[in-house]
Amino acid sequence: MTAALIVIDMQRDFCSPGGYADTAGMDVQRLRQPIAHIQQLLVAARANGLVVVHTREGHLPDLSDCPSAKLARSVAAGAAIGSEGPLGRLLVRGEQGHDFVDALKPAPGEFVIDKPGYGAFHQTRLAPLLAEHHVDRLILCGVTTEVCVHSTLREAVDRGFVCTVVSDATAASNPALQAPALAMIDVEGGIFGRVRSTAEVVDELTPVRAEPVSVRADSVETSPTP
Repeated sequence: MTAALIVIDMQRDFCSPGGYADTAGMDVQRLRQPIAHIQQLLVAARANGLVVVHTREGHLPDLSDCPSAKLARSVAAGAAIGSEGPLGRLLVRGEQGHDFVDALKPAPGEFVIDKPGYGAFHQTRLAPLLAEHHVDRLILCGVTTEVCVHSTLREAVDRGFVCTVVSDATAASNPALQAPALAMIDVEGGIFGRVRSTAEVVDELTPVRAEPVSVRADSVETSPTP
């Protein structure tokens, strides 16, 4: 099986003051909590040759790819998509807020998927990219657990991927939603895959190295001296 690490929407609009989430009244410090765990996952993924994909949610400057219903929801949340903020226009591609937080910048050779929806497969090249690299197993982390992580997870499961969601490398917009969002994954024998901690995933990715075998001197066979 070939695995890919999918880092979902760890961008300033969701994780920094002045971005979309902050404007909508979410606790961006909470949404930043997964950063250290995602850094650990990235180290392990890079060391073990996994495909690494970073996603960003955002829209074209003219908002032509933003459905009117989504725009209306953002207005109701108090953070209208496309409106001006301290980090530029909210959730618009090319703005400062649309880019990744400094601590989680993609490394050379890693993939960036810009998506107009919540799920990472919707109107993106993610599916063919994964197929090209023969990926059949996904490790998901990022924000928010109940929206973009779950949307991507459910899309992936319908496409036949085996999925793991990393519990402490995700965060919900409301702390009360984190545990239920994770619990939904495990129902019916893991209908949407597995939930594991960062430590567990890193341990699974780390190749098992055999311990050197010590040999007692008196057990070594030697050829007789001529």
